[in-house]
Amino acid sequence: MAAISDLHLNRVPCPGIPCANSVTECSGARKKREVRFRALGNSEGLGFLVQNGARKSRGLCWNARGSRRAKRMVVAASPPTDDAVVVTEPLMKEDLVGYLNSGCKPKEMWSSWEFLLTEEHFCCNRIGTEHEKFGFDVGSLRPMKYEQIADLLDGLAERFDWDKIMEGDHIIGLKQGKQSISLEPGGQFELSGAPLETLHQTCAEVNSHLYQVKAVAEELGLGFLGIGFQPKWRLNDIPVMPKGRYEIMRNYMPKVGSLGLDMMFRTCTVQVNLDFSSESDMIKKFRAGLALQPIATAIFANSPFTEGKPNGFLSMRSHIWTDTDNNRTGMLPFVFDDSFGFEQYVEYALDVPMYFVYRKKMYIDCTGMSFRDFMRGKLPSLPGELPTLNDWENHLTTIFPEVRLKKYLEMRGADGGPWRRLCALPAFWVGLLYDEVSLQNVSEMISDWTREEREMLRKKVPVTGLKTPFRGGLLRHVAEDVLKLAKDGLERRGYKEAGFLKEVTDTVQTGVTPAEKLLELYHGKWGGSVGPAFQELLY
Repeated sequence: MAAISDLHLNRVPCPGIPCANSVTECSGARKKREVRFRALGNSEGLGFLVQNGARKSRGLCWNARGSRRAKRMVVAASPPTDDAVVVTEPLMKEDLVGYLNSGCKPKEMWSSWEFLLTEEHFCCNRIGTEHEKFGFDVGSLRPMKYEQIADLLDGLAERFDWDKIMEGDHIIGLKQGKQSISLEPGGQFELSGAPLETLHQTCAEVNSHLYQVKAVAEELGLGFLGIGFQPKWRLNDIPVMPKGRYEIMRNYMPKVGSLGLDMMFRTCTVQVNLDFSSESDMIKKFRAGLALQPIATAIFANSPFTEGKPNGFLSMRSHIWTDTDNNRTGMLPFVFDDSFGFEQYVEYALDVPMYFVYRKKMYIDCTGMSFRDFMRGKLPSLPGELPTLNDWENHLTTIFPEVRLKKYLEMRGADGGPWRRLCALPAFWVGLLYDEVSLQNVSEMISDWTREEREMLRKKVPVTGLKTPFRGGLLRHVAEDVLKLAKDGLERRGYKEAGFLKEVTDTVQTGVTPAEKLLELYHGKWGGSVGPAFQELLY
């Protein structure tokens, strides 16, 4: 492979982002010019690359003249692929670190999740929104059966030109460009959005998806509910989706926590995935995301009912994660250690118990063993076999902290909700983390928060929301400052995106969460029934 300094890349657009004095030379204002990589003193932002026959980069696609051939790791959304990576030598820890490091997108080329040096992915900090929703039969309010879901997926594929994702004979999802639709264990319907440049684009994507789903669902007598926890039905009323990985998880969950099955079958969330430009930028955003995640949980708290009655929580969904599996959840206190970086996250992930390995279109149960064991060839179910980077990528998806690191950062603390809040959640985090001034102000704000304070907020916020006492006041008072930072950050971005925060402004100003408004309706207008929620929160 040609040396980095000799690679001549395709002409690429750089939409309005000033590029200078770093890895690339780019023009601004959407002009195109050739980009030439200068030699780097280190590999930050490019994963890692060793020439002259040594270990080569994995998971990168070089669209370059002068290179002998392009290499690209392709991983299907679901199920995983068997042959995405050809193993030529055993993985080392440096490969796993390099995988995370390859997610770095230097500011001059902020791009989508995969750092692909191609014309279509370049120069923009991207926003990827994911949201889940409960489907139900309009006549009975019961959860959708798999057969109904299959009809819905088939209808979407035929009418709106989605590609089907199959597991055996079962349709389990759809894919269209960089968007995908997948099924959670209990049939929760999830849109994983494309990496987009602005909140206007991501909100338009959400609206388009909901329009398509509603158009097909209404003909089938189905509806969708925007809430964080199944408000009416018991666990054994929820259908089980025909996905192999979920069968393994369903058998394992009761061994490690009392609420894992509730997490799988009765929760819905909305989250946003965001880029980082370097390891130091990742650390700063990771810490800000973890510290402020309880504030997001409070603002978006929307799950106060269980089996038809108030459950004592404003965010039952958030509480459930506290007793799902403590080996793979939580606030990750080590992220705040001075030594934290990609390598420390790898050390953590290596010891998180595995769920499965995917081979020959089959999920092989590896529960209880660690990825570290796998790298030593010591999995009892696959004796002597060694992992690929594809296995590592799959393993990272089975770790569930409040903020998750892959090749991007996932903000995971919010309940699912009505469509306007699906746009507000990414707006909240984009304003805080994609503006350097706001991110610096957040970093200074949380710099003296103790581990005990962060854990206290994580524990109490699902119960008391914005009324949680904190440092002589209420969490609402901190949330007011945080929301202002988010708004200011959006305004500095220059895309006129601050309006997306209007949906949560009243929540923060009054301290009354969406869950408390639902409880007021339950005790008043709804006459002690959760049935009206299916109409009130209908998409």
